[in-house]
Amino acid sequence: MMKFIKPSLTVIFMTIVSSLFASNLAGIIPVPVSMTPGKGYFRITAKSSLLVSTDDKAVKDIALLLNNHLKEFYHFSNLSVESGQIAKKGSIILKLDKECGIKPEGYKLSITKESIEICSADPNGLFYGVQTLFQMMPPEKKALSKIKIKSVEIEDYPRFSWRGLHLDVCRHFMPKEFIFKYLDYMAIHKLNTFHFHLTDDQGWRIEIKKYPLLTEIGSVRSETLVGRYSKENAVYDGTPHSGFYTQEEIKEIIKYAAERYITVVPEIEMPGHALAALSAYPELGCTGGPYKSATKWGVFEDVMCAGKESTFQFLEGVLEEVIALFPSTYIHVGGDECPKVRWHDCPLCQQRMKDESLADEHQLQSYFVQRMERFINGKGRKIIGWDEILEGGLAPNAAVMSWRGEEGGISAAGQQHYVVMTPGSHCYLDHYQGDKETEPLAIGGFTPLEKIYGYEPVPAALSAENARFVMGAQGNVWTEYMASPAHVEYMVYPRAAALSEVLWSSKESRDYSSFMKRMKTMVKRYKSIGLNYCPNEFSKSKKKHD
Repeated sequence: MMKFIKPSLTVIFMTIVSSLFASNLAGIIPVPVSMTPGKGYFRITAKSSLLVSTDDKAVKDIALLLNNHLKEFYHFSNLSVESGQIAKKGSIILKLDKECGIKPEGYKLSITKESIEICSADPNGLFYGVQTLFQMMPPEKKALSKIKIKSVEIEDYPRFSWRGLHLDVCRHFMPKEFIFKYLDYMAIHKLNTFHFHLTDDQGWRIEIKKYPLLTEIGSVRSETLVGRYSKENAVYDGTPHSGFYTQEEIKEIIKYAAERYITVVPEIEMPGHALAALSAYPELGCTGGPYKSATKWGVFEDVMCAGKESTFQFLEGVLEEVIALFPSTYIHVGGDECPKVRWHDCPLCQQRMKDESLADEHQLQSYFVQRMERFINGKGRKIIGWDEILEGGLAPNAAVMSWRGEEGGISAAGQQHYVVMTPGSHCYLDHYQGDKETEPLAIGGFTPLEKIYGYEPVPAALSAENARFVMGAQGNVWTEYMASPAHVEYMVYPRAAALSEVLWSSKESRDYSSFMKRMKTMVKRYKSIGLNYCPNEFSKSKKKHD
């Protein structure tokens, strides 16, 4: 069991949780802030009704979501939807009320023998309340004439505003239909930020109308590395790999996400990880090429030329279209793993350094990022980048994703910049989660479920003043060794469930033993919806990782 600063709160919480297990409320993940069991049960039947307190379309859509769940899981006919402010016997009321008195994204859920009421100041809180209600229902799909739900009073809200999950679709392209499923799974766990990694060395995955060669050429690589890379014995599959999302498909994904209260943050890599872009427009590089989309994994020396004005004109053209598509506050600009070899040897880059009085190539990268930040800020948006954007000086309004440990996040928060913690040690879901002998090939590392559950996003080194700049954390899913949606699901779940509790629930409430008991119900739900989760932690005999 984990140790906490306030053990008395943990004891109180565990007492409540123990009684909830006995009351069939054991499957809620992430665990709510406050739960008080009541007496008796509410029964949903064909005679039950849905009351909505407003004509707000978002609330009516949530009522439709509830009806659809009842139909899909339990073969219910649609419950009648009526307008109403006060719960009546046999009703489920969705109440939008600014006086609800809950923090952002929060909700109150009251279940008595007579009615169910979910109250929130905003539609997203109602949505999360309904997700909790779903988790109180049977996890299996089967025809039922009534659904019995234990009485309880819940007050709930998230600890962090950025509860993120990333997906790299460059190393292996994932179809739009799977992206929809990915978003559905996020919504179940109250994750609210989808980091969509759309460009990299191995493929450009978003249509840009101004630059059609990005998808015509840059979205295709000639073949893909098989297994691990070896200079002497590298093996390739000889099969072209391609795929991209049209702008209409991007709009569909954003709309689908918004209906689940998920913000989609696009990532357009710059100035490194750019081989796919360079293969389409070689004039953007320092040498002029030729270039081709990478067929293996790693870091490559060919990057965008920082000395050419045409590079910045190109990126501004790309971002014009990206910003027009994505309503997110943040645009991710990458900024990671950019070798400086080409810049060191490039006369134009060296001239840029001289003209701008830059001391070295690290400052040249800072110049690059800050220039792009000014453009993005001018469009009313903000940038976020991997922690390498700290090198050479951080852009004035930039947020930082700290992936190379926590040092970048600590440094950025210390400068009072917003931070998302995503250290490879705890938040990389491409790492092994079990015995290498039995697990699918992975990039390396070992990040089991319990390690993720034990992560604390606010580093102890931060003062209370600077800790407020930690927006949250994020799980990252790099797909070098994940060629199919089923493999992605296997690597992400149940580890993303552990992260969801870290990000939503109070620090004092976290208890791994409790979480694992609740996960027994959750994995039944995974089976019902066809999610290909990793069963390692739930099997009777587990092998240790070497």
